[in-house]
Amino acid sequence: MPAPLSAQTVALIKATVPALEAHGLDITRRMYERMFQTEAIRDLFNQSHQGGAASQPKAVAAAVLAYARNIDNLGALGGAVERIAQKHVALNILPEHYPYVGEALLGAIGDVLGAAATDEIVAAWGEAYWFLAEILKGREATVYREIAAQPGGWTGWRDFVVQDTADESDIIRSFVLAPVDGGPVLRHKPGQYLGFALDLPGVGKLRRNYSISCAPNGRTYRITVKREAAPGLPPGQASNWLHDHARPGAVLKVAAPAGYFFLDRQSDRPVVLLSGGVGLTPMVSMLETIVAERPSHPTWWVHGALNGRVHAMRDHVRSLASQATQTTTSVFYADPLDGDRRGEVYDEAALISPDWLARHTPVDEATYYVCGPKPFLRALVGGLARRGIPAERLRHEFFGPAEELLDDAA
Repeated sequence: MPAPLSAQTVALIKATVPALEAHGLDITRRMYERMFQTEAIRDLFNQSHQGGAASQPKAVAAAVLAYARNIDNLGALGGAVERIAQKHVALNILPEHYPYVGEALLGAIGDVLGAAATDEIVAAWGEAYWFLAEILKGREATVYREIAAQPGGWTGWRDFVVQDTADESDIIRSFVLAPVDGGPVLRHKPGQYLGFALDLPGVGKLRRNYSISCAPNGRTYRITVKREAAPGLPPGQASNWLHDHARPGAVLKVAAPAGYFFLDRQSDRPVVLLSGGVGLTPMVSMLETIVAERPSHPTWWVHGALNGRVHAMRDHVRSLASQATQTTTSVFYADPLDGDRRGEVYDEAALISPDWLARHTPVDEATYYVCGPKPFLRALVGGLARRGIPAERLRHEFFGPAEELLDDAA
C-alpha cells in the first residue's frame, strides 16, 4: 500500500471537483490524444471506445471525478478499483504502461484548464495519480500471480485455435477455442470474459474483450459474438473479421479469463439471469453452470431480443432449462416477425420492464445478474435499484461509466 496522500494534496484535489465537473470529458479526450501519439500505447486500447460520443473517455472522466470526490474516502472506490484491475489484466496492461498515462493526464489537465492548472494543482494530481496507480499495479500483480498459479492458468498472450464455429442467429456466431499447446485451460468463473489481441490485415492491432459463453470445463472456451453493423456507423472491425475469417484452424492470441462480474456459486439466494441481445453470453455460462452443479436451484431466465431472426441460442437455453427442476424462462420480443409464434418461440411482445420483474421474479430475495446494451441496462439496473434492490443483489456487466446506469434510481 503506498504512503497516504498528504493533507494538502487531498485539499487541492477536492478543490478541483468543480473544474472536473465542467471540463472532465475535455480533459480525458485530450489525455487519450496525448497517449495515442505513442503507437505502442494506442495499440493497448479498443479504438471503437475512443473519441466523439464513444464510451471510454466518458467512463474515464466519470472515474476521475469519482476519485476526486472521494479522495478523502477511498474505501468507497473499492469496487471501481477491482473492475479497472480486471479490465487491465484482460488487456495485459503492465507496470511500464502507467507512466504514459500519468504524463498524458497531467498534460491534459494543463492543456484544458490553462492558467487554472497551477503548479500546485498539477503536483497534487501527480501525487494522486501515482497513489492510485500503485494500488492498481499491486492488485493487478496479485491477479496475474493468482491466474498463473491455477491449473491451466497463464499470463500474457496464449495461442488458441478456433476448433469449431456455430451460427446462433442471423448475426451472432459462436467460436470454440482450444489452446494450441494442447494443455488445460483455467476454469473461469461463470460470467467472466477473455481478452484478445488481434492484428488484422489492413486494419492493424486491436484489443477486444468477449464474454465466455460456456460453463468451465478445463479444456476449451466458447465466445459468442455479434456482427456489429449499426446504421450510420462503420462496421465493427473485430466482430466482422471474426465472422468472416475466424474459421476452424485460425489462431488467436488470448489473455486468461478476467472480470468482476460472475456467478456467486456459494449463495443460496434465487438467481435471476436478465439479458438483452448478445448480452446473454455470460448468462449462458451461468445457466450451464447452474444446471450442471445445482439443477434444483431456483433460477429465472429472462431475455429480450428484437425478434426471432436475431434471438441467439434459443434452443440451447430451452434444452438447459428442461434439465433443471426449478428454472423458469421468459422471452421478450420487442418487434416480433410474422413467423415468430407467441407461446412457442417467445412469451411477451414487449420490452422487459422493472414492473414486470417485480411481479414475476422474487425481488425481495433474488440476486439479479444483468447484461445487455446500454439502454437496456440503464432502464433495468436503475429501475430495480429504485425499487430498493441493494447493490449486492444487483450485479451487472457494463463497459462504460456505471453512474449512467443509476441515474434513474436517484
